[in-house]
Amino acid sequence: MNSKFIHDNFLLENEYAEELYHNYSKNSPIIDYHNHLPPQHIAENKIFENLTQVWINGDHYKWRAMRTLGIDETFITGNASDKNKFLSWAKTVPYTIRNPLYHWTHLELARYFDIYDLLNEKSAEKIWNITQEKLNSSNYSCKELLKKVNAEYICTTEDPTDSLKYHKQLAKDNFKIKVSTAFRPDKSIYINADEYNDYLVLLSQASNVEINTFSTLCEALRNRIQYFHNNGCRLSDHGLEQIYFENFTEPEVNAILQKKLSNKNISKKEIVKFQSALLLFLCETYHEFGWVQQFHLGALRNNNMRMYQILGPDTGWDSIGDFPQALKLSKFLNALDHNNKLTKTILYNLNPADNEVMATMIGNFNDGSTKGKIQWGSGWWFLDQKDGMEKQINTLSNMGLISCFIGMLTDSRSFLSFPRHEYFRRILCNLIGKEVQKGELPKEEMKWLGKIVADISYYNAKNYFDI
Repeated sequence: MNSKFIHDNFLLENEYAEELYHNYSKNSPIIDYHNHLPPQHIAENKIFENLTQVWINGDHYKWRAMRTLGIDETFITGNASDKNKFLSWAKTVPYTIRNPLYHWTHLELARYFDIYDLLNEKSAEKIWNITQEKLNSSNYSCKELLKKVNAEYICTTEDPTDSLKYHKQLAKDNFKIKVSTAFRPDKSIYINADEYNDYLVLLSQASNVEINTFSTLCEALRNRIQYFHNNGCRLSDHGLEQIYFENFTEPEVNAILQKKLSNKNISKKEIVKFQSALLLFLCETYHEFGWVQQFHLGALRNNNMRMYQILGPDTGWDSIGDFPQALKLSKFLNALDHNNKLTKTILYNLNPADNEVMATMIGNFNDGSTKGKIQWGSGWWFLDQKDGMEKQINTLSNMGLISCFIGMLTDSRSFLSFPRHEYFRRILCNLIGKEVQKGELPKEEMKWLGKIVADISYYNAKNYFDI
């Protein structure tokens, strides 16, 4: 076995980084407070047939890399066999050097399968056979995969219309890992979507509220928030281009919804007024229920319409957007804070140009009521790689308190993605370790630095989410 690449001190450049990681971070349980894992797979304890099904299917990071290399779509999302799809990925891996996929791939093979060979065309057959034998056993069911990484709490993401059937099922069994959900009402906000009225029919059915006015839309959403709350939900999440904030009156907003229900065109200004009103209502309700709210801001989605029409959303055609963030975000948070209805909030930006905006924005609304009430989330999507994480950590350190940070999450659909927590922890420990070596942090305070690392790795999130 090749142990030279992934080894105990991978990414740790000196003895101080090693001490911080191995003594204070490595063995901390994982709190993964935002992901897109299918709860059905956990509840039914699904066993995957092979590595393609658990590792490649649904992973648009890998898909984009394969397409870039010139792999035909047949071997990505098409009707090629699972083995041929894996072989195509194995062919791609050596070409992903300096992309986080190269590190993630080998960390995941090591942590789940005890495989330290580099994945390429030569090793592919052997790795396929080893992993297939292991995956086809109860030791590699979804629940066992979560146990292997020492997960303590994971939070999936569901639409308000979801029945939470599988979360209810999980709540009744004896699975020691807590599986919760986050309320994601984006479809109710995007009034400009062609299918908006169809969605309101589904929301009406789920809430038992006939939606024909803005107030009944709010009633329906509040009913679903109560339903989610009754089933253990304590988080919400929003994937928006930017925060919306425009002055409005309720008669105005109601008239806009009536136009939409009548299939009439609504202007851009009307869209923003409606979105502002509904988002404020939702966030005030989250505060009432004591939830944490999350905002993922800045993605430019579905750029390739030809491929979107063939494959649908979340298949690898999204990128970083350059939407203005600061002014509207400030006004929105201020409106909630002014009425003392600003709950715990996590902001994520996809555009690295907004790093300093986010790092300083959170300081405006950290009012001393609780530690780290307003958080700037870890590097997200295109930024959850070594450079992106280091920039996020450094910027937050420079302009806020990294010691109050709630750490990493996977934001993934894959049960093999949890070594991203290890990746983050190693990067964090290495940054601090290098500063100790340079004399920028005191060697005699290693226990204190270790506590800070342990807090960021685990305890801050545990306390923040009251787990």
